[in-house]
Amino acid sequence: MNIVILSIAEEEFAEAVDYYNAQCPGLGYEFAAEVKRAFDRVKVFPESWPLFSRQTRRCLLNRFPYGVLYRVDSDVIRVGAIMHLNRDPKNWRMRTGKF
Repeated sequence: MNIVILSIAEEEFAEAVDYYNAQCPGLGYEFAAEVKRAFDRVKVFPESWPLFSRQTRRCLLNRFPYGVLYRVDSDVIRVGAIMHLNRDPKNWRMRTGKF
């Protein structure tokens, strides 16, 4: 299955990598590797993570307080957010209808 990352999720990802690299050189790249591992898990087991809404699921990262919000559409996985878990949950919910 292919993964398509929406532009807003790409922006969140880039911001998080920059933030972590500013905190500690190289930490942003470790975050990026953790996101890639989450993508790999979602590709292999797309239905394994709990439903966040009717059509979206959330895969939590192991090391960082982030989640990948995605939906499965036949042969593609669409990532709508890579979002910090301490942000307002309404932001997550608003996204579920937009992708």
